[in-house]
Amino acid sequence: MESKPSVASLSVKNSHVLPSDTNGHGTLFGGQLMAYIDDVAAISATRHARRLVVTASIDSVDFLHPVKEGDTICLEAFVTYTHRTSMEVFVKAVTENLLTGDRKVCANAFLTMVAINENNQPTEVPEVYPESDEEKWLHREAEKRAQIRKDRRKIAKEMSERFGTSFPWNETSRFG
Repeated sequence: MESKPSVASLSVKNSHVLPSDTNGHGTLFGGQLMAYIDDVAAISATRHARRLVVTASIDSVDFLHPVKEGDTICLEAFVTYTHRTSMEVFVKAVTENLLTGDRKVCANAFLTMVAINENNQPTEVPEVYPESDEEKWLHREAEKRAQIRKDRRKIAKEMSERFGTSFPWNETSRFG
């Protein structure tokens, strides 16, 4: 499998922020932004792997600047690092006031996407290599972020085992 440069997976998504996309403050719903982030990351990962992909994790999404009704949101995504079947995808979201030209980064996120085959089983992906200084910077720290995700996933599994599928207050009717 031939390795590919990060830029080969670059995906860009633009959207006009409409009233139906906003909350009572006139700003983009956080969940809507997260949906855009997941979508553009999936496109980028699919472009890299040339396989269907699923989202394995989304690192924290920090909302750095509000996205206002009437603004546009532009998301850029590319694969920064690959493992055997998984890809780390970096997404940057920029809001723009089209009338003034004012642009601000409103969010950044890392997602882990896993390539799957026709049987919905993980399948190998090509290696990625960075070319620009920014890509090299992201690539250099990727293994550290992967270890953090692995540790976080272990804790999440422990929590799910501890708490299970039922809630104590359902059994005792404390709220009822």
